[in-house]
Amino acid sequence: MDKLIRERRKELNITLEEIGDYVGVSKATVQRWETGGIANMRRDRIKRLSEILQVEPEELIGIQQPKPLFVKIPVLGTVAAGVPVTAQEDITGYEEVPAHWVENDTLFALTIKGDSMEPRMLSGDVVIVKKQEDIESGEVAVVMVGAEEATCKKVVKHSDGIVLISNNPKYAPIFFTKKETEQLPVRILGKVVELRVRF
Repeated sequence: MDKLIRERRKELNITLEEIGDYVGVSKATVQRWETGGIANMRRDRIKRLSEILQVEPEELIGIQQPKPLFVKIPVLGTVAAGVPVTAQEDITGYEEVPAHWVENDTLFALTIKGDSMEPRMLSGDVVIVKKQEDIESGEVAVVMVGAEEATCKKVVKHSDGIVLISNNPKYAPIFFTKKETEQLPVRILGKVVELRVRF
């Protein structure tokens, strides 16, 4: 606690006197708090001290809040598994993912619409997507085609362009030249990292 008090006071540029006046103690008492000279503190003073230092009372007395194991990410509408559909960014729900997944990455979820990724992905299933602008050739991604069209496909890269491939054989692969990817444009929104099947 003593180290936190000293660090927060310096970060906020608050004097010992200002803390003492706010909490209702002397400057010398605040100094003893900062050097660890007082182990116990009254509850009302903990509350006042946490207010002026802008920290949670639990943090002040050394009680660590447990980190959540899971966090919720938004389901941002639908993405086509067929012909591209107009991209939606309205939140239609939430999905839970392990908290460590989002420590260094941004994730979102989309609901599959259409049958081009059958039998692996069915209409109504939800995909968890890691937001990134590039993927390895052969990975499944959410791709923007043009300004408003989004689709979920396997992406295969070639020296002269990319191919968007469906799982369902009734849908032919869609090839875009490098020029077309720049002009339309064709952009990777993210890599599909998990499929959640709906029964």
